[in-house]
Amino acid sequence: MRASGMAEAKTADRPVLRVMSGEAISPPPAWMMRQAGRYLPEYRATRAEAGSFLDLCYNPAFATEVTLQPIRRFGFEASILFSDILVVPHALGQDVRFVEGEGPRLDALEGRAQFERLREAGDPAIFSHLAPVFEAVERIRGALPHETTLLGFCGAPWTVASYMIGGRGTPDLAPARALAASDPALLDALLDRLVTVQIEYLVRQLRAGADAVQIFESHAGVLPDSADGDALKRFSLGPIARMVGGIRAEVPGAKIIVFARGSGLDGHARVIPETGADVVGVDWGVDLAALRGRVPATTVTQGNLHPETLIEGGRALDAAVDAILAATEGQPHIFNLGHGITPQTPIAHVEQMLARLRGGR
Repeated sequence: MRASGMAEAKTADRPVLRVMSGEAISPPPAWMMRQAGRYLPEYRATRAEAGSFLDLCYNPAFATEVTLQPIRRFGFEASILFSDILVVPHALGQDVRFVEGEGPRLDALEGRAQFERLREAGDPAIFSHLAPVFEAVERIRGALPHETTLLGFCGAPWTVASYMIGGRGTPDLAPARALAASDPALLDALLDRLVTVQIEYLVRQLRAGADAVQIFESHAGVLPDSADGDALKRFSLGPIARMVGGIRAEVPGAKIIVFARGSGLDGHARVIPETGADVVGVDWGVDLAALRGRVPATTVTQGNLHPETLIEGGRALDAAVDAILAATEGQPHIFNLGHGITPQTPIAHVEQMLARLRGGR
């Protein structure tokens, strides 16, 4: 079968890819951001066996196992590679470690001297370092049910840069915003390098077996000032658009989701027209019905369920699921959360959510 014919057959068999291509499916297919995580006892057991978090990310056998766990338990229509957005700065040569109970820590990139010590975009050591990730993609695709879509991912350049500059996540991203004011050329150089490296990173994931990829802009709501008054385009949507174009130059027709958390109703409405993405991920702070009213009916949306509502369960959860279904009736939508699932989420509530979604009322 020709490559185009193979792609068409794959899309026809995988509901998430059908929705990404613009088809409305009822009920919509579902997956959850961070669906392989600490709320699952089997994940906690595998994490303990693996040792450190980075050991879990870089061991293809362990990464495959935890990626498959929520598929076995819940039958989600999509699976997302288990990894972390910070493997890219790690591959560039920045020290990255995960502190239990505190999260990621990096040696902060505070100036040009530290930037010059990072690997250049063409350095083969970058992708040698990331080879276990691509092996995990191959293994996962081979082990998944045929109808399950496999998603690869990376962080958006601004989000990854903010961690690299600050050395950790901070609510106001003050170190990254300060660098933007004091040395904008340095921030631009860092964003440019991340754009270039992450284009190839996602292309390699797609070639290893990922059906589509998601770009996580977790910090779209906290951006530096921009001289032209459009910080969202300058620091977020613009670099992502360059990534989308670069990926499609290598993998024509590649399916891409962009999740610009915190960008508000206006920002969400801009994602697809300004980046060229196929799907806009919708955070929990946006009125999904209002967004659907702002964008063309053919727009593919994903997400919006508040993770805290999933923790609450009961009638509130049923009502929230129903509201999402009502807002997207007859339109292409992928059911998901408006951010990642949290460790304290009861498994029974995930089961309740899926039963409600799939018609078990």
